[in-house]
Amino acid sequence: MKKLYIGCFLLLFSLDGHSCSDLLDTEMRILDSAETENLCKYEGKTILVVNVASRCGYTYQYSGLQNLYENYKNQNFVVLGVPSRDFFQEYSDESDVAEFCSTEYGVDFPMFSTVKVRGKKAHPFYKKLKAESGFEPSWNFNKFLINKNGTVASTYGSGVKPDSPDLISAIEQIL
Repeated sequence: MKKLYIGCFLLLFSLDGHSCSDLLDTEMRILDSAETENLCKYEGKTILVVNVASRCGYTYQYSGLQNLYENYKNQNFVVLGVPSRDFFQEYSDESDVAEFCSTEYGVDFPMFSTVKVRGKKAHPFYKKLKAESGFEPSWNFNKFLINKNGTVASTYGSGVKPDSPDLISAIEQIL
């Protein structure tokens, strides 16, 4: 009987148009934690996904990412930080990553566990991002802008700063 109720609930949920996009329907572990969350939690928001690193020439972009988050979070915008060691510029201990981001840059946007963001061993979320956009991070601080429907709207390389007029304009267009 319990299975019947669950099945009916899921059917009603999907018929009501509340199913999550395939791109966002991905579990990711929260940084320095055993907890996971499904990225469907962010569907309906404008999302900027960034592969980050604590010891990179672009690490200063944490400040700009935090500013973006603070400026637009009340308009259904979120930055998702995803540390990666693919380019050998991230701490090996996630507690060091969490402490660095918090103390050096005051980061309070969601941060996830350290994962691979390119190649055959990339995290499933990054494989989906690449499949949908044709873009794969070539360095730290590459950015994927995802619209409210849970699809990639645009991509940006490391050199595009968080306060770039092009990036801000794209965010504002889909807020």
